[in-house]
Amino acid sequence: MKKPIAILTIVLFASLKTYAQHSSISGTISDTTEKKILPNSSVLILRKADSVLVFFTRSGRSGEFMATSLPSGKFIVLITYPKYADYVDTVSISDSSTVRLGIIPLTQKAQLLKEVVVRQKIGSIKIKGDTTEFAADSFKVQPNATVEDLLKKMPGIQVDKNGQITAQGEKVQKILVDGEEFFGDDPTLVTQNLRADMVDKVQVYDKKSDQAAFTGIDDGQKQKTINLKLKEGKKNGYFGKINASAGTNGYHDNQLMFNHFKDKQKFALYGIVSNTGTSGLNWQDQNNYGDNPLGNVDYDQNNGYFILEGSGDELDSWNGQYNGQGYPLVQTGGLHYNNKWNDDKQSLNANYKILQLNVTGGSTTNSQFILPDTFYYNNSKQQFTNRILRNRASGNYELQIDSSSSVKINADGGMDHKTTYSVDSTEARASDSALINQGFNRTTSTDDKHVVNSNLLWRKKLKKKGRTLSFNLRENYTANNSSGFLYADNYFYAGGSLSQSQVTDQYKTNQSKNLLLDSKLTYTEPLTKVSSLIFNYGIVVNNSNSSVSSFNKDNTGKYTALDTVYSNDYVFNIFTHRAGASYSLFQKKFKFSIGSDAGFANFNQKNEMTDSAAHRSFVNWYPQTTLMYQFSQSRSIHFRYNGYSQQPSIQQIQPVATNKDPLNIAIGNPNLKPEFSNNMSLSYNDYKIISDRFIWASANYSFIQNNISTSYYVDSFGRRVNQSVNLNGSKSFSVNGNYGIKIRKIDTRLGFNGNYNFNRNVSIVNNILNTTNSNNYTMGMNLSKSKEKKYELNLSASATYTSSYSTVQQGIATKYWTFDINPNFDFFLPLKLQVHSDCDMNIRQKTPVFNTNTSVIIWNAWIGKKLLKNDALIIKIIGNDLLDQNIGFSRSVNSNFISQNTYSTIRRYFLLGITWNFTKAGTKMPGQSE
Repeated sequence: MKKPIAILTIVLFASLKTYAQHSSISGTISDTTEKKILPNSSVLILRKADSVLVFFTRSGRSGEFMATSLPSGKFIVLITYPKYADYVDTVSISDSSTVRLGIIPLTQKAQLLKEVVVRQKIGSIKIKGDTTEFAADSFKVQPNATVEDLLKKMPGIQVDKNGQITAQGEKVQKILVDGEEFFGDDPTLVTQNLRADMVDKVQVYDKKSDQAAFTGIDDGQKQKTINLKLKEGKKNGYFGKINASAGTNGYHDNQLMFNHFKDKQKFALYGIVSNTGTSGLNWQDQNNYGDNPLGNVDYDQNNGYFILEGSGDELDSWNGQYNGQGYPLVQTGGLHYNNKWNDDKQSLNANYKILQLNVTGGSTTNSQFILPDTFYYNNSKQQFTNRILRNRASGNYELQIDSSSSVKINADGGMDHKTTYSVDSTEARASDSALINQGFNRTTSTDDKHVVNSNLLWRKKLKKKGRTLSFNLRENYTANNSSGFLYADNYFYAGGSLSQSQVTDQYKTNQSKNLLLDSKLTYTEPLTKVSSLIFNYGIVVNNSNSSVSSFNKDNTGKYTALDTVYSNDYVFNIFTHRAGASYSLFQKKFKFSIGSDAGFANFNQKNEMTDSAAHRSFVNWYPQTTLMYQFSQSRSIHFRYNGYSQQPSIQQIQPVATNKDPLNIAIGNPNLKPEFSNNMSLSYNDYKIISDRFIWASANYSFIQNNISTSYYVDSFGRRVNQSVNLNGSKSFSVNGNYGIKIRKIDTRLGFNGNYNFNRNVSIVNNILNTTNSNNYTMGMNLSKSKEKKYELNLSASATYTSSYSTVQQGIATKYWTFDINPNFDFFLPLKLQVHSDCDMNIRQKTPVFNTNTSVIIWNAWIGKKLLKNDALIIKIIGNDLLDQNIGFSRSVNSNFISQNTYSTIRRYFLLGITWNFTKAGTKMPGQSE
């Protein structure tokens, strides 16, 4: 009995000793200017190591507080009071001690505008559901910095040298201003022209369709979006930028951007004339319009529409955009207007843009095609001259009919006039360098396209809370007319001697039209306060026709003899019923939804030229589920799954004959089955306010059942005959992560990122099953440090290892490293001088197939002199590619096909330029704060 008593005595003594060693923090909270006490202030004591809350209290009537029973260690004291700046201090506590902070002064936020300096900390990042929100003022930028400069400093966001933005591992497709589109489809018009000091918050999220946002049910449509919330004091007045520069070899870059904001009205215009390849070239609406409407009628495979492809314009392969290849000349301009009125019950957003783009250049492609018993080398060269004149208009109008119903109408349309000219030469050689085939190809085309799209959405909240009804009607109409000439001369060799030749000399015309009507009715029925059922039903009508005529020369040398083999006149009609149901649960921390749609489609095809017809009926399934758990305001995890059936395309079942490329011949497979894709994603966000530490990570996995893959057969002349077949085993997996932290002692932001991508592709090569496994490993880091009006330093670096091998030739593997190092800096010198330098170091390892040196250092720099009030005017001397090393280059690995492409692109030039940033604040609206 004595031993248990002794043990109990020891335990009690240890507990009392531990309790006795606990310490406390005390103080009194007051106002700095009025010297008054601040009762009921919030006092938080957080453990410094991990920002965990260990004590919470409020100050008493005399402003006093005491945090008791604290263990020894380092703590952060956070004190908040309405309309006052947060107070943050770090204290260390030893055993059995009391830390007396005395009088703790808080400063009114209004005083901060008078440049009163206080010790404070405001969380720079907040996570609200699936939205990550950055406080713009927490990221230091220089005066007159743009939104692009601001985004570069935010963790998880990357901006490349062309202004393309990647957030959380995905390409950003839209930039909104106060939730409204701003010139729609060119994010750089916003990021490179709006000033950073206008922005209050930057929100990153996946934008859902309007109907999905209303019902709360994910319909599979999403776009990675950044929304810029402007400061209230910046919503009145005008601002803009004028840039003019010219230099060596005829290079010039001239830009105008003007914006006038008045409360809820926004008006903007821009104009650009440039041939430097850096301005006005990022229109994204090709994703919406498609370069050939009948060549790719894909109205979002996740929504169950039949994919109709294949006829296309075989003479024109240019998508109407500049992708870095060649030498561009762009002349473009646009207008934007949006407004809300009638107590925000009505809103209007309208845009108009015009662009003329000329691109000339050339490229060389070297590739290796791996076969079971040998391999081929393919070499090709191309010269091209392309031109497009594009007009686009878009707008949306929204009416809040009453407190329970609204109507939103979107419409857009445009006209393109495009001309293309290209000359290609190709050759194929065997593994012993013996000549297999040679080819020469020349095409010219003129293309006119007209597009009209519209969308009507009606939303109604019924009497019972949570019960809603919505109806969506979408229309797409596209008409395309093109014509041109094809001349192809091909030679085939056997044993080093010419075996056969083939010459094509034709005039071709192509007319196509497509009309899509897509309707969807959605009803939600609440089950409880936090759960509901959703039902939807829709009808899709998709009618198209395409007529292709090919003419050979007659006896008089005119193109009048119709070639019936390479001519067709098809009519495609598709009628689809679609219905679905889902269940959703929305709680404070937990959100869940699960459901499925089914599509019942009838497809009818008729060749008017041969009077032949085909009919096909099919059922598609579209299960989906989402799961989100919010641990806290700044930490959450998301899981998503969606599956969908995809039917074979017409080109895969019954390809339309084409003679542009006799080296690649497609044959149909009427026995193809539909494939079913399964896609899963998991993402995690975590942010600690006090330490300013951010973690974002995601994983994605997908596999396809009955994957519609390809069977290749390469004959002795190097001609590749391909046919679509069903195979299992294709899958992909990727992991992405970002980690960022601010090192306060040296005022530096440090970030790390990494990703891994695995892809398995199963195909058939010369009647042998082939599996190609490709891996990409990337690790990167970035750091930034700045001091206002002194310097700004940034460094990013990454290393990528690529490996790929095919089972048909296990002895041949592709393995190489690539390194990308990007240092850039700005120094702000006396006499208002500024020196800027940025460098893009690309180091690429040679491979046994591609053993030429393709590593480059692209160094750009400028020196400028600032003038006028607020440094509004700057005169620059600009140098681009100072080392004259910019060679256009890309390398790709696809199944058992490896290629390397070098192309002409813009190299060294010098400019003398002037930039004027102008601004004038307007009259403050009644009740509006600065």
